[in-house]
Amino acid sequence: MKILFRKPYIYFVILIFLLYIIIDLIISGFYSTIPLIIFYSKTLNWFKLGVSLILTLTIGILLAFNSILIYIKSKERRNCKKDLTLNSVGAVGGLVIGVCPLCVTGIIPIIIGLLGISFSFASLPFGGIEVQVLVAIILLVSLINLSKNK
Repeated sequence: MKILFRKPYIYFVILIFLLYIIIDLIISGFYSTIPLIIFYSKTLNWFKLGVSLILTLTIGILLAFNSILIYIKSKERRNCKKDLTLNSVGAVGGLVIGVCPLCVTGIIPIIIGLLGISFSFASLPFGGIEVQVLVAIILLVSLINLSKNK
């Protein structure tokens, strides 16, 4: 795990993190939500939004760490198919939920909306934050598996 904080890997971790956040912002359309956050700031649930943003950043960090560790392990010719699968599921899950699951935008609501069905992760019991927690747990399990010396 310490190898991730050495050159050149730390640069790749930062690059993957930034790319993930940028792609997530674009796909989820969160950039168009920012003016609405400012406009409706008095009625906004700041706790849920804060937790959602922290989970998005956590997912991005875990994804970057996992990606670089998978690269390092594959260079060492170790088998990491299971961890690659978990990392892929986590990446796709993070992009599906978007930056803010409370917002209507995201890949799944858009696809389901094309079918004529209205859907938002905000309709889930915890406003979609449970999906972000699940994705973060999947990425954490993958990181723990990769960090073990096999």
